[in-house]
Parts: sequence; structure tokens; C-alpha cells
Amino acid sequence: MIEKAHAKRVEIPESCLGSSERNSRGTGMGVSEKITVRKENPSPEMSKLMEQVVEQSNMRKALKRVEQNRGASGVDEMTVADLRECLKAEWPRIKVELLKGSYRPQAIREVEIPKPGGKGMRKLGIPTVVDRMIQQAMLQALSPIFDPEFSESSYGFRPNRSAHQAVVKAREYVQKGKRWVVDMDLEKFFDRVNHDVLMSRVARKVKDRRAIALLYRYLQAGALKAGIVEARQEGTPQGGPLSPLLSNILLDELDKELERRGHVFCRYADDCNIYVGSKQAGEKVMKSVEKFLEKRLRLKVNRDKSAVGRVERRKFLGYSMTFDRNPRIKIAEETVKRIKRKLRECFRSAQGRNLGRFILEDLNPLLKGWVNYFRLAEVRGIFEELDGWIRRRLRCMVWRQMKRTWTRTKRLLSLGIEKNRAFRSAANQRGPWWNSGASHMNEAFKKIYFDRLGLVSLLTELRQLQFTSRTAVYGTVRTVV
Repeated sequence: MIEKAHAKRVEIPESCLGSSERNSRGTGMGVSEKITVRKENPSPEMSKLMEQVVEQSNMRKALKRVEQNRGASGVDEMTVADLRECLKAEWPRIKVELLKGSYRPQAIREVEIPKPGGKGMRKLGIPTVVDRMIQQAMLQALSPIFDPEFSESSYGFRPNRSAHQAVVKAREYVQKGKRWVVDMDLEKFFDRVNHDVLMSRVARKVKDRRAIALLYRYLQAGALKAGIVEARQEGTPQGGPLSPLLSNILLDELDKELERRGHVFCRYADDCNIYVGSKQAGEKVMKSVEKFLEKRLRLKVNRDKSAVGRVERRKFLGYSMTFDRNPRIKIAEETVKRIKRKLRECFRSAQGRNLGRFILEDLNPLLKGWVNYFRLAEVRGIFEELDGWIRRRLRCMVWRQMKRTWTRTKRLLSLGIEKNRAFRSAANQRGPWWNSGASHMNEAFKKIYFDRLGLVSLLTELRQLQFTSRTAVYGTVRTVV
């Protein structure tokens, strides 16, 4: 069945291939849009893109990147470890097909993962490792063509750009008096991208028909789910290297429209925040931008996640801000709830494990990654609170592991608790969570006990990261102890 899907010919609409004289209704979707196309000779980079894609240094770089990222296997079950051996035999044929424009990608393997917060499932499309390498090579060739002309207010999936830069820029807007935000989230964006609308935008810059045809085939590649290959009519499946760039190409039209209207905004992928001076202005902007997205880009705003509100009551990329005149960056309440949910799952899976090994192998990597992302936070109280909460969870884990009254008594005695008190504490009928917060467990398993086991302190880690950032900015040659 997979072979049948692989062999199926994909017809590419003429509107996707581009021409020097484009119809103003070229999307074929009944969307009236006026597109101005300058008559110019395409540059060699644009008309001979596939030669750049298959160039040896570009393919070596793509191969190395795929190997670094690892990832799951696709429908052919080939792993990243087998890729080099496969290329020794198959690359000459694949290269010829790419240059002729006859290469056809295999179907993607569709899987679902839970969304953050447990609100539904997110679809991922996993290409084969060979297709991932080709997509990565195309990404490396396409990025220099499109990225320089993307908006300065676009921060997602771009070289030398990050979520931290977006958050810092957002605070600048708020400091200038834009205390209201139009918080827009696109409904199932990656699943609902219109292929014709997207490819018409690609064809404005890419003149190599082989490259356009290959991009369209990647978009149209069937998805294998439960043993059946389903045709794909819309969407850019998350999981392939090209998906982020294609999403930016499509949404760049939104960026340019917002700039034309004079708005200040920050966009990270499909998460866009527009900063305005009042609620009335925000509601007006929300209505007009929603209309623009539906008519021009065939995208729908997620009403459940989108709203007009005070910046202090909304979150952006996990962060929020204080009500101060000079706002400070803080972690959003929803973000704290999310990390606690994740940590609870981590602790549940650790029942019966060695405490020290669990801390070093499972807990510390999670905590370090989390605090590294949220190192911009200027309100530190939540880090101290989380540190205490994590230690209590560890004490709860220890209490469960001790199980019997006599075992608990001996352990408490060994850690300095007085004999009668140790026996009374071990024999109480309270549950593990109550005991983890009781004085006998706090005195027996102090902070220093977990420090000796190597537990990362979020507050200490945050201070070190922020100190390192300051020394890097000011050029100080001090080392962090």
C-alpha cells in the first residue's frame, strides 16, 4: 500500500509554478487578491536551485544535521544510523532524480502527541530519514532567499533569532505605553495551510520548477496511519525540516500587512501578539486582522486561545509581565502549572528507583532545561517556591519507599530525630503527602541533604545564568562559582 502511494503521480497546479504574468486570482480558491509582480530575469540562485540543493557541501551539511537531530524512523523503518550506508548505494540514483525533477517522496508516518496542558492531541508527520535529509538540504538553499526579507518582528524558526528576543521586544512595546495586547493564535495552523496559497507565495521568488514541484510533492505526500495511506489536501506536517520555513513564508504576508497598517507586534510561528494602547483599539484590530487572515490566507483564528486583554493577564511564549509602570518579566501562572504537571509525571515514574540516580539522570536535566529557557524572569519568588515544592515531592517519594513503621523509625533516628519523636512520627496514620510537609521530615531531610545528592536549585541556577549573561554583556572576565 505504501508503494502504491509512493508511485502515485501528484499533479501540480500551474498557479504554484509561477509565471511572469500572474492572474490576480491566481490562488484558484476564489480569493480576490491583487499581486504586483515585477518583470525581472530570475537570478541563477533562483532558477538553478536544485543544483545548489544537491551540491556536495550542502548535502554533507544536511546529512550531519539530520544525524545530530536523530529522530524516529519513517514508514520505511530506516534509522538515522543506517542512513550513510543507504546513501552509498542509493544517492547516485536519488541525485539524478532530483536534478531531473522526477524524485517522489515517500509517505510520512503520522503520530499524535499530547498538547501542553493535556488539551487535545497534536499531529506529527515523520518523513523517512532520506526525505528528512533532502528537506534539510532544501531548507539550507531556500533560507538565504527568503529569510533576509522576513519581517524584523518575526522571531520563530529563524537563524540568530529566538523566543527570548521576542519577549524582550514585547516588553519594550509595553514600556512605551502599549499596555493592551491582541493575543492571536491560529487554529490548527500546521494542519490547515492551503497548499495553493502557500505555493503561490513560494513561486514569487523560486523560479526553478523542479524545486517548486518537489516542495509541492512534500506537501501532498500521503500520511500512513494505522496501516493506511491517506492523501493530504492541506497542511504542512510538523516533523519535517521544511515545515517551519514554509509557515514563515505564508505568515510573512500577515507581518507585512501589520507593518503597512503601522502596528507594533511580535510573532513566533503561529503565535502573534499585537500591542495597542486601549481595549477598543485592540478589539478593532482583532476584527480586521481576523478578516484578513480568512480572506487572504485561508486561515482561521482560534477563538478559545485568542483574546484582547491587558498584557499582565496574558502570556507570551510562557512569560508574562508585572503591573509596574516599568514592567518586569515573570513566568506566567499557566506555565508554572504546566511544569508542576510534568514533574508529577516524572515523580510517579520514579517510584522504587534509587533517589540519587533519579535526581541526576531524570530530574536535573529537566530542571536545567526549564530554568535555562526562563532565565529572563526578573520575578524570582516562583523559583524559590518551586524549589521547596520539589524537595517536598522528594520527601514524599522517600516516605513511600520506607513503607514500614520500623524502617521509617530507624531512618529518622539515623538522621538525628529524637527517639520518641521518631517512633511517634513513623507510626502516625497520615498519608505520604502530609508527612512530606511535616516537621520531622523537614528536619531529617533538610535542603543540604538534597544538595549532597546533586539536586539542582532553580533559584541558584537562575542567578548563575543571569550573572553569566551580565558578564557576557559587559565583558567582565569573572567566573561564576
